[in-house]
Amino acid sequence: MRSFQFSWQGVLAILLCLLAIPALPLLAADATAPVSSGTNFVIFILIAAAAALSFMRLSDELSAATLFFGAHAAAWLLLAGISGNEGKAQASFFILIAAAWLLAWRCVTVLSSMRSHSTAGSYSLRLLIPAIFGIWILIIWEAVTRGAGVSLVLLPPPSAIGTRIANSLPTLWIDVRQTIFTAVLIGYIIGCASGFIVAILADRFAFLRRGLLPIGNLVSALPIIGVAPIMVMWFGFDWQSKAAVVVIMTFFPMLVNTVTGLAAAGNMERDLMRTYASSYWQTLFKLRLPAAAPFIFNALKINSTLAMIGAIVAEFFGTPMSGMGFRISTENGRLNLDMVWAEIAVAAVAGSVFYGIVAIIERMVTFWHPSIRGGQT
Repeated sequence: MRSFQFSWQGVLAILLCLLAIPALPLLAADATAPVSSGTNFVIFILIAAAAALSFMRLSDELSAATLFFGAHAAAWLLLAGISGNEGKAQASFFILIAAAWLLAWRCVTVLSSMRSHSTAGSYSLRLLIPAIFGIWILIIWEAVTRGAGVSLVLLPPPSAIGTRIANSLPTLWIDVRQTIFTAVLIGYIIGCASGFIVAILADRFAFLRRGLLPIGNLVSALPIIGVAPIMVMWFGFDWQSKAAVVVIMTFFPMLVNTVTGLAAAGNMERDLMRTYASSYWQTLFKLRLPAAAPFIFNALKINSTLAMIGAIVAEFFGTPMSGMGFRISTENGRLNLDMVWAEIAVAAVAGSVFYGIVAIIERMVTFWHPSIRGGQT
């Protein structure tokens, strides 16, 4: 039995380590706090040892843990060395960051091949793999902005954005409450509910289906920057106008997806319901709506992101002295880009949580559907 396996990421990581040796030191000669030779040695050992172990036929759990520790420990030491030495990074610094990233890539590859026999383990893998991807986006972002000395006005590093979030929690909470817990949620509920009800009516009455769907395609193509000022004029500067924009953006995706889903039930199943002398409403609730559930939840997931975008953009055109869109527009004019990025980060996290909640509800409600059962491991 072979005791070694090929890992091209490990080969490239070792080659990059060898390439970084003649390019030392990590920082320029005039750096205020140069990285010690001992730290350099530890970084090389971490990367080289993890890369070498990736060639061995270890268990998937041990291999993933080794690669995870080697990649992230090396990245942490590199980022700690550049702190306070912004703009002083040399080529060896970026080469070693790339080598550590390759180890993380190999770690994700190993994790992707693992199959868990428990529900908790399966969900843990689904969370861990994208988490590593996200962490490395932040690591590379931090390394490039700090290592190359990128101006904070152009692109602040994630650490600066995190510091601004920590120092602005009261302001961010006021903005989240104004934008998400009023405009987004209320507009989302009204838009999705009304779209669903109209879809049922359009399915019941053919003239509505033939008349509304073309209009829906037309309205869904309207630019939000044109609709938002009109809604502000109609409903005022408070959250009501933003909720109205969200209603417009979420109504027609729900309408179109629900109408399409109601047509998804097969002819054989419909014929069977007719042989049981089922009425239209019995067929609707017992056959067609369950068959349309994946389409309806697709619309809910799409609308969870559209609602966030609509509310934030609508706040650019008039709002009280709070709100995520208001803050982004105001702080951008003041060149407080770290606050702008803090609002963007909070919006992204809130949108992801919103989407995740809808996805979890979908799995709970449509666990019987082949599209859900086939995707479970």
